[in-house]
Amino acid sequence: MAKAKTVYTCTECGAQEPKWQGQCPSCHAWNTLVETIAETASASRYAPLAETAGLQKLTEVEAAEVPRQPTGVSEFDRVLGGGLVPGGVVLIGGDPGIGKSTLLLQTLCHIGNARKAIYVSGEESPQQIAMRAKRLGLDASPISLLAEINLEKIISTLQKHKPDIAVIDSIQTVYSEALQSAPGSVAQVRECSAQLTRLAKQAGITVILVGHVTKEGTLAGPRVLEHIVDTVLYFEGDQNSSFRLIRAFKNRFGAVNELGVFAMTEKGLREVTNPSALFLSHHSEQVAGSCITVTMEGTRPLLIEIQALVDEAHAPNPKRLCVGLEQNRLAMLLAVLHRHAGVACFDQDVFINAVGGVKIGEPAVDLAVILSIVSSLKNKPLDNKLIVFGEVGLAGEVRPVQRGQERLKEAAKLGFAKAIVPKSNMPKQRIEGIEVIGVERLEQALAKMREM
Repeated sequence: MAKAKTVYTCTECGAQEPKWQGQCPSCHAWNTLVETIAETASASRYAPLAETAGLQKLTEVEAAEVPRQPTGVSEFDRVLGGGLVPGGVVLIGGDPGIGKSTLLLQTLCHIGNARKAIYVSGEESPQQIAMRAKRLGLDASPISLLAEINLEKIISTLQKHKPDIAVIDSIQTVYSEALQSAPGSVAQVRECSAQLTRLAKQAGITVILVGHVTKEGTLAGPRVLEHIVDTVLYFEGDQNSSFRLIRAFKNRFGAVNELGVFAMTEKGLREVTNPSALFLSHHSEQVAGSCITVTMEGTRPLLIEIQALVDEAHAPNPKRLCVGLEQNRLAMLLAVLHRHAGVACFDQDVFINAVGGVKIGEPAVDLAVILSIVSSLKNKPLDNKLIVFGEVGLAGEVRPVQRGQERLKEAAKLGFAKAIVPKSNMPKQRIEGIEVIGVERLEQALAKMREM
């Protein structure tokens, strides 16, 4: 087939040039010209999904529940919002070797017994995939394999066999003959993902795209890639640890920031049903600087241990180091602690760690961070059956957090007997097995800590 004419379009202003240049002549931005297919007067490559139905009133449109196909992996279903959606496009990214291909192969083998599934690999041969499936004990699955990186051939195969689910591993290896640039370039990734998304919507095929990540941890390729797809998932975890976290950052069919927890074993990824146990250290006795908090990951409450180490500084500039929390917020909390509680750490090194390598983004852990700092500074251990959560404001007030009841119920279920929480999060009805103490100010929380 004849190759389409290509032009170079500026990502900043949209100006088009016949040849690549380092600087856009229109807006003078540098390195913004990317290869695209020139628009022609012929029929568009993007045919409409259906005939135009005209205007419809919102009240006349029937709101039908989107059917879902469970994957057989409950943690994966949780992150997806209940399962896969026909015609939905899922993008999953992560570091090399983190377990993306393993998870998707396990998922397809579970689904393949009831649904027609195709695994398209641009990185491995069918023999390599078969060896991995045999190692994982999945070699009896009836899924189909295709080792191909040509977009036109992939689309032709999917149109011919009409599978229910197709995995493209990975989108950065696929190329279209309509473009002259190499696989993985901005133009190729955008064009291939757009064509596969169009096919998914037209044929009702669930397409799962595997994406590479940059050294900054973001998905490689154009930012529009995340806007095209329906769901964006990130696979996280330290390769030196056996635990893997999969998190939803975008989901048109479910909640975002949902978290799935897996453990990497010799037989592949195994679901972790009680993830709170991963993020709690098991001390034989009470230790100073340790405080348990509850954070929300989507709809799931997780108990996490916050550890603090406060030590005398031996340099003119004391160190402030956070692992799993935002470092700027630590500086703010230390200032609030000094101003409103009279506890000074200006001559102390302060180290904060969230056990288990989890990353915490919500301010509900503020109070736990402060209590762990004071515990380490005063060398006074906290009760190991105490749970603490609450946001601390600059005026020293303890502000309420979302879903306080669910956090307290999760703590009670895991055997915690006391809780220091914002007064606005006090339960209206007593929760069996846990004593809840409400505070309005930081000073009150520290006073309750000294009484224990």
